[in-house]
Amino acid sequence: MSNQLPRAFTRALVLALFVLACFSAGLAQTPSPTPINPATQPPGTQVPPATAPPGTQQPSPQLPPGALAVPTVQPTPIEPNIQEPRQPNFPEVQAQPVPPLPDLTRVGVLSTNVLPLSLNDAIRKTLQNNNDIEVSRDDVRVAEQQLFSLQGVYQPVFSVTPQLIKNVSPQTSGLLGGGGAAGTTSVTTLNLSPSLTKSFATGGGFYTLTFSNSRTSTSSTNSSFSPFYSSNLSLQYNQPLLRNRSIDANRRNIRIQKKVIEQSDSDFRSRTIQIIAQVQAAYWNLVFALRNQQNQLDSLNLSRQNMHNIEAQIAAGAKAPLDRAQVQTDIATRESALFVATQTVSQAENSLKQLMLRDPLAPEWSAQLTPTDTPAFDLSPVNLTAALDEAHKNRPELRRLDLQKDINKIELQYFKNQTRPQVDLTGAVAATGLAGTSCNPVTNPRCTPPPTNLIGGYGKDISNLAGLNTYNITVGTTISFPLHNKTAQANLAGANIQREQLAASYRSQDQAIEMDVRNAAQSVDTAQKRVVASRQARESAEQQLAGEQKLYEVGRSTTFLLLQRQNELTTARTSELQAQTDYNKALADLQRATAATLRVNNVTVSDPTKP
Repeated sequence: MSNQLPRAFTRALVLALFVLACFSAGLAQTPSPTPINPATQPPGTQVPPATAPPGTQQPSPQLPPGALAVPTVQPTPIEPNIQEPRQPNFPEVQAQPVPPLPDLTRVGVLSTNVLPLSLNDAIRKTLQNNNDIEVSRDDVRVAEQQLFSLQGVYQPVFSVTPQLIKNVSPQTSGLLGGGGAAGTTSVTTLNLSPSLTKSFATGGGFYTLTFSNSRTSTSSTNSSFSPFYSSNLSLQYNQPLLRNRSIDANRRNIRIQKKVIEQSDSDFRSRTIQIIAQVQAAYWNLVFALRNQQNQLDSLNLSRQNMHNIEAQIAAGAKAPLDRAQVQTDIATRESALFVATQTVSQAENSLKQLMLRDPLAPEWSAQLTPTDTPAFDLSPVNLTAALDEAHKNRPELRRLDLQKDINKIELQYFKNQTRPQVDLTGAVAATGLAGTSCNPVTNPRCTPPPTNLIGGYGKDISNLAGLNTYNITVGTTISFPLHNKTAQANLAGANIQREQLAASYRSQDQAIEMDVRNAAQSVDTAQKRVVASRQARESAEQQLAGEQKLYEVGRSTTFLLLQRQNELTTARTSELQAQTDYNKALADLQRATAATLRVNNVTVSDPTKP
């Protein structure tokens, strides 16, 4: 009995808890009443909210015995937030004017000083004023003067040596003809000996013609004459037989200098061809720069027209103001491209002026150059075989190496000649004359009267000389040679090595010319194809822009696409202009590579070796 009471109490407690849980769950599922908004009720029917006045307490509902009391949650009333309707706030749209064209004035260039210029005029001015060409031309003139200096060795050389000799010597013996109580003998001699020397360019010999004259007076009593005149006319000749006969140092230098003149002429031609090619490239660069500047200006004007159209559409409400910013950005971008194109014009113009003008003080520096020639175009293919033949025949670089080979041959001939022994044939022929005043036997007991044909003055002396009664002839040979002659042998070996070196240099230059001509021909061919392709691209861009313009007018395109088509057309036109310019520059470079620049441009260079 005592065990069953706790067990029954436990069961009753569990049952009560289960009932309480079920009741709580039923209250949670019951919906709360929706509060009624008094503002939505008709006038006079509003029911005050079920809230007790402050300080009062609502009676709690009565629960059956044994049930737990559950607090009831009262709903919170929601106050409505009603706002009055407002008018939409649209910003006011103000029309903006189209920006003006930018200032394209270039620094240091007067727009009023316009100088029309053709390509031939540019080449002519360059040939007249270019400083590099003048330097090359002066190199030829300097080489010519050096040749004249070397040839001066074969001009006759006249020399004269006047002398006055006074000799007073003591007399130690009366047998020698003393001079009286003073015991001295005085001799006074006046010499005048002109001579003429000349070397020969053929054979290497030289001669010396000497005419010696003297007047002597003496106080010696043993002299038969006082004063007396003596003359001597002599001709000496020296002719090499082995060394220095066919060539010597003077003839070697002269022959080499003649080749050097031709080399300087080749250098002048090469430099002239390079300068003319630079002028042609600079001229076409200026043509491209001016045409590209006009192309950028047209592009800017098109963008300004877009700005005008956009403003009209915005004013009509057909476009949003945001489209204006897009066009303004495009205008600023195209203005920047126009400024860059203007700078390119100045740079190309200055490059051409530097080649044409003589000094910075030339008035043409402030002139605005206006090219009158337009780029040419021809689809004729390049004849590579003819171009290579002309280049190998006419390139000044090969001509210069050929002349260097000729110089090497002269060196070989000279150094080989120097290995021979020196054998010279010498000869001399002389005639003498003598005349004077005879001594007086009355005053000079030692006087021995001379022959009557020797008595006279200077005229008698010359007469005796011309009579050839007294003369002398000398013929001889001079032989000399070094024991080993290593100097001449080493020079000869060095000249042989230089000959092999020149052969390798010639082959190298010949290959360089081959490569240069082939590259130039390929550049012409590529430029031709680029002109055709860029022309098609420009025509396609024009068609695309025309179609896009029509779509834009009917509202089926956007401002962005229209501007993009316009930029594509500007780029295509620039590419076409660049291709045309590159084609003409490639033609000029092919003329340079084949050494046809002078012939094509009717430039004649005189040969300095011909009178």
